Amino acid sequence: MDVKEYVSFDAVGLADLIARGQVTPAEVQAAAREAAQAVDPRLNAVVETWPADDEPRPGSAPLAGVPFLIKDLGITMAGRRTDLGSRLAAGTVATADSTLMSRFRRAGLVTFGRTATPEMAYSTTTEPVLYGPTRNPWDLTRSAGGSSGGAGAAVAAGIVPLAHATDAAGSIRIPAAYNGLFGLKPTRGRIPVGPTADEIFNGLAVHGSVSRTVRDSAVLLDLVSGPEPGDPYVAPQPARPYAQEVTRDPGSLRIGVLAQAWGGHRTAPPVADALSRTVRLLESLDHRVEQAEPELGVGWEEFVLANARQWAANLAVSVDELAAATGRPVDFSTLEPPILASYHYGRRVTGTELVTALAVRNRVSRTLARFFDAYDVLLTPTVPDLPVPLGTHGRGAEALDGPGWLRRLFDLSPFTAAFNVAGTPAMSVPVTADTATGLPVGMQFAAGHGREGRLFRLAGQLEQAAPWSDRTPAVWAGNHPNR
Repeated sequence: MDVKEYVSFDAVGLADLIARGQVTPAEVQAAAREAAQAVDPRLNAVVETWPADDEPRPGSAPLAGVPFLIKDLGITMAGRRTDLGSRLAAGTVATADSTLMSRFRRAGLVTFGRTATPEMAYSTTTEPVLYGPTRNPWDLTRSAGGSSGGAGAAVAAGIVPLAHATDAAGSIRIPAAYNGLFGLKPTRGRIPVGPTADEIFNGLAVHGSVSRTVRDSAVLLDLVSGPEPGDPYVAPQPARPYAQEVTRDPGSLRIGVLAQAWGGHRTAPPVADALSRTVRLLESLDHRVEQAEPELGVGWEEFVLANARQWAANLAVSVDELAAATGRPVDFSTLEPPILASYHYGRRVTGTELVTALAVRNRVSRTLARFFDAYDVLLTPTVPDLPVPLGTHGRGAEALDGPGWLRRLFDLSPFTAAFNVAGTPAMSVPVTADTATGLPVGMQFAAGHGREGRLFRLAGQLEQAAPWSDRTPAVWAGNHPNR
C-alpha cells in the first residue's frame, strides 16, 4: 500500500481492507509512518513515535490494524511517556494503561505515537515551549488550534485517519474547525476518564476524537463509550449504535442560530458568511432554522470567573503532584508564564469559591437544558474567526494573571465552553470554507444531554449534501511521492 492509496481511505475503510486480506496491518502501518515522515517535519504535530505493539489479527476487532495516535495528555499507555506538553512533566513514563487506552486496544487500533498539546492542555493553540509550535497544514503560519492541535494537524495532513483528542472548553472542536475535520465532544460521562481520576476539571473535560469522516468518529465512540465502576457521571445509553445513526434521516429539525457569541464577541465577516451559507444549506434540507438567543443563566464575566476558578484550582493540584514526583521546581524553568500565573492563582482559590463555581455550572446546565426543550439543535460558528496566526495567543501573555489568561482563551473561542460546562454534546462540522483563502470554517452544532445520535444523523446528512473529503490542505501526505 502506497501513501496515496492509504490516505484515500478512512479508518473504517482501512479496517475493511485489512479484514478482507487485501492489505496487511504491517503494510498499513508502513504507509502511516511514511506519511508522518513526509509531512510532520513541517507540522510538528507528532512528538514521538514508537514501534507498534503486537498487531491485532485481521478481523479480530472492528478497527483491527488501523494506525492511531494518542494525545500527550489525559490518557496513559503502559511503558510510554506522557509529557503533558510541559518541561515539568517531561520524561514521565506511565506504568499502566488507562481505561480508555485499554478500550482503544480492544477496538484493534494500533497506536504508534503521541500528538502535541499545549502545556497542561491549558490553551486553545498548540505552541508549547517543550515541543515548539504545531503548524496548520492549510497555512503553516497559522495555529492548528488546541489543545488537541497535534491530533488535528496529524489527521488533516493524512498521517492517520482519526486520532484521540480531549475537550475541556473546545479542545476537540477548535482543532477540528481550524483543520477542516469532524470533531464531536460527547456528553459528560459518555467515555470514562479513569481509573486514576473520576473527573477532569470538575467534569468540564471529556475524551473523544477528530476524524476526516463522520462514520469514523461514530464507530470509535461506539467502541469506547460506556461507564466503568466508580464513574461519577453516566450518560444515557443510545437507542442504537452511533454508526447506524450516521446514515439515518434526521427528519426536519428545529435549529436555533446564534451568530454572535455570548459576552459581546463579534463574528468575523468570513465566518459570518460561512454561517449564512450553512443556514441556506440546512433550509434546503427541510430544517426549520431561525435566529435564537440562548441564555447562559449567568453573565459572561461570572461565567469566565467560574471557569477560571475550576481550571486553576485543578491545575494547581496537578502541578504540585508533578513537582513532587519529578523533584523539579515550580517556576519559570518548568512552566510557561501564563501557566505559572494560573497555578499561583489556583492555589489561592478557596473552597467556597470553588463551590460557588460549581453552582454556576449548575445554573448554566439548567438554563441550556431549557433551551433544548424548545430547539432540537443550536448552530453557531465553532470559532468566530479564521485560524489565527501563530503567536496570537501568547502576545503579552507574560503580563496576564490566571483569570486574565482564561479570559483571553475564551475571547478567542467564546462559543465552545458553554457546552463543557453544561456537559452536553457538541460537534464541529467542516461544512464549508472561506471563499477568499480556502481555509476551513467549522460550524458548531450542539444538542441536549445524551443526544449524540441526533448530531450524528445531522452530520451524516451534511456530509452527503456538502462533501468535504475532496478538500485537502497544502501539506497533505497524498501529495508526496513514495520514497
